[in-house]
Amino acid sequence: MKKRLVLKPFVIPALYGVFALVVIISLFVSVGMVTEKEELTYVNEAILDEYVPVVNLEETIKKPFLEDSVVISNNYYDYQATEEEQQNSILYHENTYMQNTGVNYQLDHTFDIVSILGGEVIEVEEKELLGKTVTIRHDNELISVYQSLGDITVKKGDKVVTGQVIGTSGSCDLIPNSKNNLHFELYVNGTIVDPENYYNKKLSDI
Repeated sequence: MKKRLVLKPFVIPALYGVFALVVIISLFVSVGMVTEKEELTYVNEAILDEYVPVVNLEETIKKPFLEDSVVISNNYYDYQATEEEQQNSILYHENTYMQNTGVNYQLDHTFDIVSILGGEVIEVEEKELLGKTVTIRHDNELISVYQSLGDITVKKGDKVVTGQVIGTSGSCDLIPNSKNNLHFELYVNGTIVDPENYYNKKLSDI
């Protein structure tokens, strides 16, 4: 005679309890997954909505000063320039006439001198004729030289940005009665050029 399986009274409620617990846990997991998914989607949308692309704009060569009232006292000597322009490009010192290898800028008061581009200061020195000098190396084999300075606010090895003040106008022995003066030279691929022909040009155009 077979024995019948008799469940004790507390077993059935326990089974119902376990089943109910499994259902509840499943619901929590499902809700959690949905919530997590929704939150991730929301964050992603927010990032895309507020994202601003970073554009690497090409630098443009600026003038080595900020004040519009600065004037040219001596031009760069250009063999193809007019006779009048060439005469204004001759410097005279101790009975010697010299062709100006840069541009001399002046003003009736001291003015700030700024870097024409971002770059690295490779030399800070004081020259016998041209006075305090700062030389900066830029990209595309470009080197700018700022001479006849008064105060200097950078040192060798400093990294500078476009328009950063590197000093103030000053004087030098090469230019008689010079005051509030900047003698500026620009080299492209090792060749000295007229800076006035390069202002507002992009580096990629050089």
